[in-house]
Amino acid sequence: MKKSKAETIETHKRIVEVAAQAFKKKGIDATGVAEIMLAAGLTHGAFYRHFSSKEALVAEAAGVSMDVFVEAARSAAEKGPSDFVRYLQNYLTSEFRDGELGGCPVIQMGSELARAETSTREGVASGLKQLIDIAIDVAGEDSDASAKDDAIFTLSAMIGAITMSRLIEDAKLSKYILDVMNHRLLEQSKKNPTKMPAFESAARKKKVAQ
Repeated sequence: MKKSKAETIETHKRIVEVAAQAFKKKGIDATGVAEIMLAAGLTHGAFYRHFSSKEALVAEAAGVSMDVFVEAARSAAEKGPSDFVRYLQNYLTSEFRDGELGGCPVIQMGSELARAETSTREGVASGLKQLIDIAIDVAGEDSDASAKDDAIFTLSAMIGAITMSRLIEDAKLSKYILDVMNHRLLEQSKKNPTKMPAFESAARKKKVAQ
């Protein structure tokens, strides 16, 4: 019996969700289409009714994962700087690192997406730009021209810290890396609680210039 349009959309969505989780957990190359379809409760042959290739699925799954990640950041930012700081601190936890809280698609898929076609990584690249813009907005109107630099520095440092923490087998050192980054963020936020931590230096430079 032919599926309704609503059922087809729901099936498509389920495939994407299953794929996103599998790619983040096992990696893109290590996850096959047959495995994804089996986990979604579908036959391998049904895949091509929804996607032209695995690359097309990767692009959509990565983009959807990034959209969820960006919206969480945007929601925190809209509540105020302190909520955004808490969001950043939540990022720097072992639960987030290990994907128990959803994980970060940049960390979990970034290295493989970097080698993919531009169209495949477009969703994640766009999401990164949005994250930078969100961080700049949190800085407020009195932040100077270095706000963009500070936003990039903070996000890059966080992604780097999580990546290092994931790679290191020593559990104590792995946790310590996250703790150090978390402490620095909290330290900066206490100096200027009305702004995102990384922008405290920008505000200070502006004040000195005056």
